[in-house]
Amino acid sequence: MALTGFRPRPRPADRPRSGPRSAGTLRLLVVVAALFGALFAGAEPASAHAALTGSDPAQGSVLDRAPEQVSVTFSEGVAMGDDSLRVLDPQGKRVDRGKLRNLCSGSTVKYGAGLPPGLANGTYTVAWQAVSADSHPVSGAFTFSIGAPSKTSAPVPQQEVGGGLVGALYGIARYLAYAGFVLLAGGSAFVVACRPAAARVRSVQRLVVQGWALLTGTTIALLLLRTPYTGSGKLADVFDFAGLQQVLLTKPGAVLVSRLLLLAAAALFVAVLFGSYARAHTPDGDGGDDGGERDDGDGEGAGAAGPSGDAEDPEAPQDPDSTEELAKRRRDLTLGLSLGGVLVAAGLATTWAMAEHASTGLQPAVAMPVDVLHLLAVAAWLGGLAALVVSLYWGPAVERNAVIRFSRVAFGSVVVLVATGVYQSWRQVGSWRALTDTSYGQLLLVKVGLVAVLVAVAAMSRRWTARLGEVREAARPAGPEAEAETEAEAEAASGAEAEAVPVAVAAPAAAPVPGTPADPARAAQLARQQAALATARTKRIRDADPVRLGLRRSVLAEASIAVVLLGVTTVLTTTEPGRTAEAVKAASAGQSADANQPRVLTVPFDTGGPQGKGSARLDLDPGRSGSGNELRLRIADPSGKARDVPQVKVSFTLDARKLGPLPVVLRHVSTGHWTASGVQLPVPGQWQLSLLVRTSDIDQVTETRNVKID
Repeated sequence: MALTGFRPRPRPADRPRSGPRSAGTLRLLVVVAALFGALFAGAEPASAHAALTGSDPAQGSVLDRAPEQVSVTFSEGVAMGDDSLRVLDPQGKRVDRGKLRNLCSGSTVKYGAGLPPGLANGTYTVAWQAVSADSHPVSGAFTFSIGAPSKTSAPVPQQEVGGGLVGALYGIARYLAYAGFVLLAGGSAFVVACRPAAARVRSVQRLVVQGWALLTGTTIALLLLRTPYTGSGKLADVFDFAGLQQVLLTKPGAVLVSRLLLLAAAALFVAVLFGSYARAHTPDGDGGDDGGERDDGDGEGAGAAGPSGDAEDPEAPQDPDSTEELAKRRRDLTLGLSLGGVLVAAGLATTWAMAEHASTGLQPAVAMPVDVLHLLAVAAWLGGLAALVVSLYWGPAVERNAVIRFSRVAFGSVVVLVATGVYQSWRQVGSWRALTDTSYGQLLLVKVGLVAVLVAVAAMSRRWTARLGEVREAARPAGPEAEAETEAEAEAASGAEAEAVPVAVAAPAAAPVPGTPADPARAAQLARQQAALATARTKRIRDADPVRLGLRRSVLAEASIAVVLLGVTTVLTTTEPGRTAEAVKAASAGQSADANQPRVLTVPFDTGGPQGKGSARLDLDPGRSGSGNELRLRIADPSGKARDVPQVKVSFTLDARKLGPLPVVLRHVSTGHWTASGVQLPVPGQWQLSLLVRTSDIDQVTETRNVKID
């Protein structure tokens, strides 16, 4: 006896109002998804995956003379063009030579732009833009000065590349692409591996087909958005076909095109799955009638044997003695779809692995296959869960064997997720500290927490599944005929579901109610009313089973958490990995340590008289604002030997704040050495040091240098 045939008759007082309640929970699920859409719509630009770790000249530096080139160094590989590094003078005019120089060597990722000789004094702006190896755009700007700082009118982009409306749309498309892949791959796996009869269920068909359409549409959208996402940031540039041509030559563009080609193969897979495979799994004796596979949720009563919903299937086996031939056909189709589906799903997952975190950084040859396994496990678990939800809410009762099979698939997927997730976490985070100190680590902890909650809810679903077995054993008759349920009985469960209802659905349409006028419109209205009543009755009967009701609710809770989990995962893929963030912090700390080193200046001088040439070395320690600085001065002759001079003076001036000159009181300590304690420099800024050296009664000179004080 099939499990679906056991339905205790509910007492009137205990009958749940399933229609409004089910609709309410499903609306809640849609609201959760919409909230994540709003999250992406208001999100900031994606964090840089390739970070700027250094520049030459450094940010804010003041140079005595113009450099020959400007260079930038990144934490990982990037793609740059001739217009990716621009140097602008104080008037905003581009002054670099317009050709990008590749200065990469070994593990150092460095690019530069040459500068012409004879640049005037003033503040110059360096604007850079690149696409990291994991396909995310990064950009920034810094300044340096020649001679002394000046005002600058160079335009600096106010919006980071990858931000604004285009960035929000790109983020939403990425999320929907993940969702489409999960529904397509996971829903198909549920049909082939867990419940072949679901190939004839219209709601499952819609889920998988809509997953394919969603992934295809978002892939095209990502391809069109790529130009403004990595460049101008203007939405109108989605129609820039010249830019699209350039995108197709990049790795992200080639990956998206490959995904579209794989989706063409996936379309063929779906056609076979819901065509030949569905017809091969028509319940024995059904004669191709798919009335039992109707969607109870909408009362359509349409068949699901194929896209056309025809009641008669010309390809269905007509000979009742051809059971062995039918079984062989089923095995061949299952094997072919299993192999083809795994290949297509793995290919689609590879398109993410080739363009995301796994393709860069540490051990990419290992990380990419691991990432593919991770994505396949996610799809098998969450996509199968979605297929189970629609099967439980819109369709005939789900056989216990199908739920048990999916439970096993889900358990295996969780094992794979844990194994691959541990490796990915080590690779991307790098240290325990990064789990709490970086955005990537914090998001990863949120994801782990959601997975833990999802596993706990899944454990509840497993308990409901076990109770289904207890109910079934209590309802089975004693005797040898009550042994283990066969595969044929599981497939016929959907047919048993239909036997309790189709008479109530179809009868009103065939015979008018006695005593009513023969009005076609009225007859059609009555038929619709009777169909609605029959649908409501079917739902009441379905929800009267408390065990199945509990299973549906727990599975719906799993699906709701999965929606949130998928959103967090998408945000995680657009966040700078913890290992990279820690490396950038270390580089910044190194620069800060350098900034705390004493300011050392060597100033050559020539007073013009006898023995008027020499050099002065000034050490300002620690070179920070305040009154705790110590100045050490050494005067040497051209040979480097320390010497005394009749007079030496030092003062500091900050023109921007109209401070100074602030004289320094020097104390002679030994031959050629002077010192001063408590040198006060009130505020940070670009100070001008003035050094006066007198070598005779009439020979003296004053030299000036710029000193940056933090």
